[in-house]
Amino acid sequence: MLNQAILVFLKELRDNNNREWFHINKKKYEEAKKGFELFIELSIEQIKAFDPNISGLRAKDCLFRIYRDVRFSEDKRPYKTNFGAFVSKNGRKSSYGGYYIHIEPGQCFLGGGCYMPASNVLKAIRTEIFHHPEEFRGIIENSEFKSHFTEMYGEKLKTAPRGFPKDFEHIDLLNYKHYAVSKMIDDKTVISDQFVQEIDNSFKALQPLNRFLNEIVQDL
Repeated sequence: MLNQAILVFLKELRDNNNREWFHINKKKYEEAKKGFELFIELSIEQIKAFDPNISGLRAKDCLFRIYRDVRFSEDKRPYKTNFGAFVSKNGRKSSYGGYYIHIEPGQCFLGGGCYMPASNVLKAIRTEIFHHPEEFRGIIENSEFKSHFTEMYGEKLKTAPRGFPKDFEHIDLLNYKHYAVSKMIDDKTVISDQFVQEIDNSFKALQPLNRFLNEIVQDL
């Protein structure tokens, strides 16, 4: 179970997002990070049971840093106000589809797939869907999948992507900018025993999408 102290720390950080406060409360951060890292270690074992592609991963391979890169941002707050981990073959920087756990007070969610894929990856995914639209539609319109993830994430192109015919019958499947999904989880569930089961059910439903995407990525 995820420790409630993690949400408490993140709420305090949201209200005091500056280096002085963070330095004074560095021990709280380290304890919260350690708790989240342990939870991700357990989640990896959980996911590995139905997706062996992530075998060999450790939590440290999947966790995102809490420090924000503010060099080119108007928002100069130095810290993220969430803990996030992307469980995927080769870890958080991987091009492979995976499973994402996001912990942020009032904005916790589970998600996965390929978010912001590189241009060559995106083109390869679209090409594969172009040749096998029924297979892909069968995955994202499966009743178990849709019970957890109602729609693909993000905005879509308004016209056909370059290189694909505008009159393609399944053009709606090619217009996504991300091949990723997400679902919100309330804070009460996140700090309960129910969250482990929620992860299991949601990510089992997500696994066919990741399998489809990863068969493409591995051939690049």
